[in-house]
Amino acid sequence: MIGKATARGMRLLRPLVTLAGLVAVWGALARWGHVPPYMLPGPDAVARALWTQRAQLTPAALTTLEETVLGLVLGIGAGGALAIGMAVCTPLRRWVMPMVLLSQAVPVFALAPLLVLWFGFGMASKVVMAVLVIFFPVTSALGDGLRQTEPGWMDLARTMGATRWRVLVHVRLPAALPSFASGVRMATAIAPIGAVVGEWVGASSGLGFLMQTANTRFQTDLMFAALAVLAVMTVLLWWGVDRLLARALYWLPRHADVD
Repeated sequence: MIGKATARGMRLLRPLVTLAGLVAVWGALARWGHVPPYMLPGPDAVARALWTQRAQLTPAALTTLEETVLGLVLGIGAGGALAIGMAVCTPLRRWVMPMVLLSQAVPVFALAPLLVLWFGFGMASKVVMAVLVIFFPVTSALGDGLRQTEPGWMDLARTMGATRWRVLVHVRLPAALPSFASGVRMATAIAPIGAVVGEWVGASSGLGFLMQTANTRFQTDLMFAALAVLAVMTVLLWWGVDRLLARALYWLPRHADVD
């Protein structure tokens, strides 16, 4: 028990020490690096902005979080459904996969103005942007997992009289869950990018909109504060999804870092 508690403490301590070191370097550059405050505010200025501007930061963070979660849910659902469809129907894969690849070849910054034009300045365009950002990782991860199912398992299931549908549900999908979980974790980490990019292009709320507004007013401390909130929100969201996946896929081994 003590060993496990010590290992958990070390895993928590390491990123905290790294973060403290980065903040110390940041503070030293801001104080003695001859950098103007409007270009690089110090950690103390950003901390003050976090407190004094909390009335702006809190609703902006909630808006971005809502857009991110909605995009994450829709993107995971759509990407998973398409991956299953392509695994079941080979002609569908031949027709659809080039379009999926093409959607990733176009930069999201180029699509953002069009999405705002089509879906408006509200939440819909940001959710669609988040879906586009995370759609490919989920589809690719689950698709790879379904294609790499152990052939012997499927042969055994067919020998026992399993239909194609039962082979998919009881053999291929369970075998692909680890790959799917990896895709979901990746999608969770990058989902806020789509929401924030959409807010930069056209929005009336959200952390991206707040950063854009602060940039035009040279409120660099507020920009850094919004960025810090976004980073913390993304880390907590990823941690929550990772815990959820670990509980859902409880039979998979999790190799703890014990060094």
